[in-house]
Amino acid sequence: MEKTYQPEKIERQWYEQWEAKGYFTPRGEGDPFCIMIPPPNVTGSLHMGHAFQHTIMDALTRYRRMQGRNALWQVGTDHAGIATQMVVERKLAQEEGKTRHDLGRDAFIDRIWDWKAESGGTITGQMRRLGNSVDWEHERFTMDDGFYKAVQEVFVRLYDDGLIYRGKRLVNWDPKLHTAISDLEVENKEEQGHFWHFRYPLADGALTADGKDYLVVATTRPETMLGDTAVAVNPQDDRYKDLIGKRITLPLVNRTIPIVGDDHADPEVGSGCVKITPAHDFNDYALGQRHKLPMLNVLTPDAAIRAEAEVFDSDGRPSKAVDGALPSQFAGLDRYDARKAIVSALQEQGLVDGIEDHVLKIPRGDRSGLAIEPMMTDQWFVSAKTLAEPSIKAVENGDIQFVPKQYENMYFAWMRDIQDWCISRQLWWGHRIPAWYDDAGNFYVARSEEEARKKYSLADEISLQQDNDVLDTWFSSALWTFGTLGWPEATERLKTFHPTDVLVTGFDIIFFWVARMIMMTLHFMKDEDGTPQVPFKTVYVTGLIRDETGQKMSKSKGNVLDPLDMIDGISLDALLEKRTGNLMQPQLARKIDQRTRKEFPEGIAPHGTDALRFTLASLATTGRDINWDMKRLEGYRNFCNKLWNAARYVLMNTEGEDCGQRDGPVDLSLADRWIISRLQRCEQEVTRHLDQYRFDLAAYALYEFIWNEYCDWYLELSKPVLWDDDASVDAKRGTRRTLVRVLEATLRLAHPVMPFITEEIWQRVAALAGREGDTIMEQPYPAPDDAKMDAQAEADIDWVKGVILAVRNIRGEMNIPPGQRLPVLCHGGDDSDRRRLSDNRQFLTSLAKLSSLEWLDGDEAPLAATQLVGKMEVLVPMADLIDKDEEVQRLGKELEKLDKEIQRLNGKLGNENFVSRAPADVVEKEKQKLTEAADSQSRLREQLTRIQAL
Repeated sequence: MEKTYQPEKIERQWYEQWEAKGYFTPRGEGDPFCIMIPPPNVTGSLHMGHAFQHTIMDALTRYRRMQGRNALWQVGTDHAGIATQMVVERKLAQEEGKTRHDLGRDAFIDRIWDWKAESGGTITGQMRRLGNSVDWEHERFTMDDGFYKAVQEVFVRLYDDGLIYRGKRLVNWDPKLHTAISDLEVENKEEQGHFWHFRYPLADGALTADGKDYLVVATTRPETMLGDTAVAVNPQDDRYKDLIGKRITLPLVNRTIPIVGDDHADPEVGSGCVKITPAHDFNDYALGQRHKLPMLNVLTPDAAIRAEAEVFDSDGRPSKAVDGALPSQFAGLDRYDARKAIVSALQEQGLVDGIEDHVLKIPRGDRSGLAIEPMMTDQWFVSAKTLAEPSIKAVENGDIQFVPKQYENMYFAWMRDIQDWCISRQLWWGHRIPAWYDDAGNFYVARSEEEARKKYSLADEISLQQDNDVLDTWFSSALWTFGTLGWPEATERLKTFHPTDVLVTGFDIIFFWVARMIMMTLHFMKDEDGTPQVPFKTVYVTGLIRDETGQKMSKSKGNVLDPLDMIDGISLDALLEKRTGNLMQPQLARKIDQRTRKEFPEGIAPHGTDALRFTLASLATTGRDINWDMKRLEGYRNFCNKLWNAARYVLMNTEGEDCGQRDGPVDLSLADRWIISRLQRCEQEVTRHLDQYRFDLAAYALYEFIWNEYCDWYLELSKPVLWDDDASVDAKRGTRRTLVRVLEATLRLAHPVMPFITEEIWQRVAALAGREGDTIMEQPYPAPDDAKMDAQAEADIDWVKGVILAVRNIRGEMNIPPGQRLPVLCHGGDDSDRRRLSDNRQFLTSLAKLSSLEWLDGDEAPLAATQLVGKMEVLVPMADLIDKDEEVQRLGKELEKLDKEIQRLNGKLGNENFVSRAPADVVEKEKQKLTEAADSQSRLREQLTRIQAL
């Protein structure tokens, strides 16, 4: 083995071998186990959240594969409708100065496929660097031919079942992209705005209870007032309840609208009166449905004011019941220009009652950055309530379980209040809706034009055009668990691996993806007896990866970390270029530059994939958000190095030696029996924690065993046997066999989390441990053996460790050099202490560096430094070990320094100006320093007293 651990030299070559030899492909035997990857967007690259979830998924897959399961980790990517179309449109504009409309739909889609072929492999390259053991031979894409067939089939069947319909409804509309978007694609950002208070004159001479001839309404979007169809007041509000049923005159438009009574109007907020614009606000839309109000759309798809409003009844049908005329002076104005013009016009008429500053949440499209407009448009919808009922029951009855369980409440809250799902998007890239229109606007849903003509008995002369809209990306990804396995064909792969076992996902898409997969799967996937299948049995919900201060990672904050930078390292200049290179705002770029230089003054050193994966696993407390910690990453890089050096020690002492592979006669030392027993307990713990999705506890158990028990203690305890010329051949053989067998089993135990380093070392130790095989991936996962658990050996070694640590503590307290041999006396205790001293004299003398070790009978003991091990005293006589005068003088100086430091800290903390003005964390640090200094002072005084008594 190389002298130093260099992950970059081993990781790529091992992954290439694993993939080339087909180790990731299901073995075809054993109980099936399947995980579906949440398909990342083909446009993007993996971030720390992906690395976190992929580590968990790969650990589970490797773990089950080693347990003999027929394991499949299904891989694939999502076509990401909006994101991909934007990327290629931007590229087209920059390189050719053209728009997609210049090319036409078919040619533009051809360009997207060309772009995917050239640039769509970024993610798959990153996944390989992360060690993902996915089945690359069956990689899927949500726009591949097979998946397209599945999407078409689902749409047509849902329509035929009466669960898909087309209608005019209120949706999130992006004025730049000209498409409906989902709530998940909307970012609500706090921004400074205003509340405008307007006077709406009462009609027909009506007056309020206090004699006013108007009502005051407030709005943050004055331009929408042109589409008001009512004013709402609370039925319990004495000021206005007598006005319910009367009418009010809408300023500027001069259309009278009704006053309705509704609990949506809160008497405690503002004037208690609320303007209602059903076509431009989701709350208003709901109120309009309750009161059967007409809806007036006053905005164009570009969010400019129309010359005349589109008028619809409460069911979304075109209506002439209300005049759609709008003031001509606002026609064609952008919504923000219209806002200013409308406020100005109202001011001229004396109808502005007041303007106040107001911080409000503006919904902005996450792709376009523009404020989203609620807009009445023709869209396709899924009747979700019908699909939701069995989906709720599947979780209620335990067919699907959430880990942690509290996320079931989030799921139930969404599902029990589910609204119909808008599934159409006004894009070109995506699954085109399988509906055909005739010249009269009638539509026919079918898998093809030919099928539409046959299904609906249409004459050949009737011209048909396919719907221009595509399906929401979440619609196609809702079929992911069965569409990727070959449905609607009854493939062997589908029969074998569906239902899948575990879904690993974030809480933020429980509704958008998890719930919709459950709905679609229960509806379409059935057992032979007709029982609906769930898509997965367990949903493991991860928290978010945040930065070290707990902030969400984002490009605008400049705190995003690329997992490959953690693995391979990156220079400061390259990191700065990555974080600030594309920013258009100089002030933001400077801020991010400063932050980055402070956090990573020398860039990021390479740590390797195993260290990153182990760090992520160690942080995986169920469901909680995680603050990233570079120090832990560095610590686990050291952990990998510790394992590497331990393997080198083992190989140096076993290669070319008799290691008892053929189970010849061996004598196992107490240390051998102890580490074998501790290995069984570690195997027991790690297996239990992996089964319960407690990756943090599994990582902790591995760390404690490998670092503290195997490396720090057992390797040291092996030296007195291996290096003792008087030790028997059978004893040496026993220790060598234990060294390699325990190391080999530990490598298999750690492999799911740390695949590369364990494979590299295993290749060197497997034969020594009597193991055969080409790869650790196909070895059995260790299972604890109760017969190898030895409570007596564990108790005896704990005693040995206690004595050694007692001597080391005395050395430290008395400032005795670590290499100086010490005389030690044991006093008190019981017969078990005497037995253990007699049995383990060799270990103690060697590891504690003792010149003598005796049992002291009677009560008379020399003046000595003392430590307790249970009820037994460990005594180190001080005479002749230290220079008393020199040590007293040294301790005096140390105490003098501490006295000055304590005085300084007391003065600082007694200064009211400092305590009141300094940040709380700074004050707390100073208090902590004072406590530590006082503790040190107390210990040194005790030590000084003991030495002065010598």
